[in-house]
Amino acid sequence: MKNLKHLNKYFYKYKWKLLIGLIITVAARIFAIYYVPLVGKSTVVIEKYLNGTITDISEVKSELAYNIMLIIGTTLIAAFFTFLMRQTFIVVSRHMEYDLKNEVFQHYQELSLNFYKKNRTGDLMNRISEDVSKVRLYLGPAIMYSVTTFASTVVVLIFMLKSAPELTLYTVIPLPVLSFAIYRLSVAIHQRSTIVQQYLSRLNTFTQESFSGIAVIKSYGIEPQTNTNFTELSNGSRDKNIDLVKVQAFFFPLMVLLIGISNIIVIYVGGKQIISGQIENIDVLVEFILYVNMLTWPVASIGWVTSLVQQAEASQERINEFLKEKPEITNQKAEPDNIQGNIEFKDVSFTYDDTNITALKGVSFKVDKGETLAIIGKTGSGKSTILELIGRLYDIDKGDIMIDDRSIQKLNLESLRNSIGYVPQDAFLFSDSIRNNIKFGKTDASEEEIITAAKNASVHKNIIGFSKGYDTVLGERGITLSGGQKQRVSIARAIIHDPEILLFDDCLSAVDTETEEEILNNLFKITREKTTIIVSHRISSAKNADKIIILEDGKVVQQGTHQQLLDQEGYYKELYAKQLNEKEM
Repeated sequence: MKNLKHLNKYFYKYKWKLLIGLIITVAARIFAIYYVPLVGKSTVVIEKYLNGTITDISEVKSELAYNIMLIIGTTLIAAFFTFLMRQTFIVVSRHMEYDLKNEVFQHYQELSLNFYKKNRTGDLMNRISEDVSKVRLYLGPAIMYSVTTFASTVVVLIFMLKSAPELTLYTVIPLPVLSFAIYRLSVAIHQRSTIVQQYLSRLNTFTQESFSGIAVIKSYGIEPQTNTNFTELSNGSRDKNIDLVKVQAFFFPLMVLLIGISNIIVIYVGGKQIISGQIENIDVLVEFILYVNMLTWPVASIGWVTSLVQQAEASQERINEFLKEKPEITNQKAEPDNIQGNIEFKDVSFTYDDTNITALKGVSFKVDKGETLAIIGKTGSGKSTILELIGRLYDIDKGDIMIDDRSIQKLNLESLRNSIGYVPQDAFLFSDSIRNNIKFGKTDASEEEIITAAKNASVHKNIIGFSKGYDTVLGERGITLSGGQKQRVSIARAIIHDPEILLFDDCLSAVDTETEEEILNNLFKITREKTTIIVSHRISSAKNADKIIILEDGKVVQQGTHQQLLDQEGYYKELYAKQLNEKEM
């Protein structure tokens, strides 16, 4: 139960509602049990009539009618309180589920990129959906039925002890056996529940990746192999679920057996006590049989509740694993900063933890507000890493990154990222309308601002060509659009944000040279007062920049203006000549 301690704060948050639920539960159990003594009284009346003690049949009918009315009344009241009980506990559990999901999702957002490189999307989704749902069953039904069981057991035992103390002691003999059986089965359920949730995560991960990569699967014609892999994984999940169900299946028969044994004890011991005169009236025996049977569901529910608790324990353990993860990137300053956009790298070195690849080695450069810096280099030279470090998606190993003459780690993280418009190399669009994808950069943007941003990104004509225009809903990851259109919508999203720093990571690679020229001309107009860094493989994207640096194997090997670099022998001049020849051809 140690993993479930994390949920105690939610119990404290809703303590008054839970307390009301507890009071309602006790009231419901008292009214629910009140019919038993009335049945006993009715039995006595009938017995007296049969043995001649009461001869007036109207008196018997009157007594029975009165008892029946009381039974109906108390049963209706018990039903009403039971309804309130369910409303209280189940609604509170939904609130707790909402809070827990928000806590997990917020923590996911705070975690660094390294976390997402080490964990699969399907597993993350499973923990915030399936695992939280398992925990909700503990927070709601398990708690509710635990309270009901406890209240019912206490109330029934009080009535039983008041009626026949000795017979009560005989009746509860099976309870220690029940407790031991529950303990042994609980351990087995916990172990199997953990394995079941792990398989479910693997199944979700496989499914999510298959759907996301369906185009690749179809193009390579590997649907049969994918189906085979899914079937094997699904069969494994089925087998583990069957193992769990087999253990759970012991609970209810065991409960019924023990209740049956209690009934036999009541009939045998109670019958002997009536014969010996220890119990005067047969109504006590009738009441005890009803009491024992009233305990059938509460006692039987112990097994179900125990199963829910063990599954919740396994799920919460998986959730806690992620909640214990500490963000590598933390905000070290509470007060917001006013970012101007002056950027300087001072002998910066950086190595990725997951691959142990050193992406940057002693990189130094400076770009002032209003200037445009172009970064060119071969694949894997460290270009994209520079942009990720400016957004402080990672912290550097050596050197320093200065923003407005202040170390980047001492800036307010939210202010820093709000001052940046970032267009990644792999343009990511949400499954929403084109309008909302552009507004992602500025949620309160007007229609005029959206259209202006789209025009500056040279995508407006494409958008109005769609049947629904800006209301066109995109598929997952923007699959509805071509590669060039996705890149241009991403550029529009960054432009409309109107940040102090604009970062473009090879975001024109999928557009033709004519469209590229149009976008660049628009960008140079709107970025005159902004700091702009353009990563590209094309000289055409870099030639008009104020500064250009050439990266090779994580090091700056050349830097200068377009003309200065053409006057030097090296990668830039070779690339320019190569691309010029390709253009002429």
